[in-house]
Amino acid sequence: MRALTPGEEASALDLCARDPVAAVLAAARIEEGGVSPVLGVGAWGAFEGEELVSLLWLGSNLVPVSPSGRGLAALAGQVIQRTRRFSSVVGDSAAVHVVWSHLAQAMPEPRQVRRQPSLTLTGPPATAPHPLVRPAREDELDILLPASVAMFTEEYGYSPLGSGAGYQRRVRQLVESGRSFVLVEHEGGVPRIVFKAEIGAFALGVAQLQGVWVDPSRRGEGIGAAGTAAVVEHAFALGAETVSLYVNDYNSRARRTYRRVGFTEVGEYTTIVV
Repeated sequence: MRALTPGEEASALDLCARDPVAAVLAAARIEEGGVSPVLGVGAWGAFEGEELVSLLWLGSNLVPVSPSGRGLAALAGQVIQRTRRFSSVVGDSAAVHVVWSHLAQAMPEPRQVRRQPSLTLTGPPATAPHPLVRPAREDELDILLPASVAMFTEEYGYSPLGSGAGYQRRVRQLVESGRSFVLVEHEGGVPRIVFKAEIGAFALGVAQLQGVWVDPSRRGEGIGAAGTAAVVEHAFALGAETVSLYVNDYNSRARRTYRRVGFTEVGEYTTIVV
C-alpha cells in the first residue's frame, strides 16, 4: 500500500474503468490532476504483487474504488495514520461501507449516512428538454453562487461558505469549464436563476450530473424534468456516452423526476458526512 506515483494514472484509470459509473468521481479527479499526492491530496493504492487492486482518492472527500473489495482495509488504515481531514466518504456503497467500518474506530459518529441509488441514461431523454437551459456565464456568478449555496444548504443542512473559499472556487471552475447550466428568468429586469445543474464529474465517457436545483417557488411546474433533460443533451454534446447521477433514496420527488427523464437505476452510492 503506497501513494501512487506519476506514470501510474493509466493503471488507476484502468481500475476505475471496470465500473466507470461507480468510479467516475475518482476517475475525474485523476484525469484532472493526476494521481501523485500534493499537499496530501491525491491517490493511494493497494497492490497484490504488481496488480493495483484498489485505490482511495484523498481530498476534501474520500472516494474509494475497489471492484473486488480487496485492499480497502489497508487504505483506511493509511487515512487513520495520517489523520487526514475530510468532509465525507462517497462512492460505490460496498466500497464506502468497507472503508468506513475501519475509519469509524477512530472517528466520531457521522452527521449523516445517505443511501443513494445510482442512475444512468445512455440515450435521448424521454422528456422534452427546456429550450432555454444553457451554459452559465461568468458574469452570472453573482446570481449563481446564491442559488448554489441554497441548493447545498437545503441538501446538507448547513452552508458551504463556512469552510473557506473552496466552494466559491468550485462554482467558478465549473462555469469556466462550460459544465454549469442554468435557466435564468427576469422579473422587473432583474435576473434570477430558477434552475441549475452541473456536470460535476466527467471521465471515462461518463458525465455525472450534480447540484440539480429548482427555485422552491417554481417547483411542481415540470422545470426540474425539462431542465435535467436539457443538461443531459448538453452532456452528450460534450462527448459523454453515459449520463449518470445519484439521488437520496428518501427524495421521492426527485426520483420520480429522473424516472420521467428516462434514467434507470444501476447501482447504489453511499455518502457518509462527517
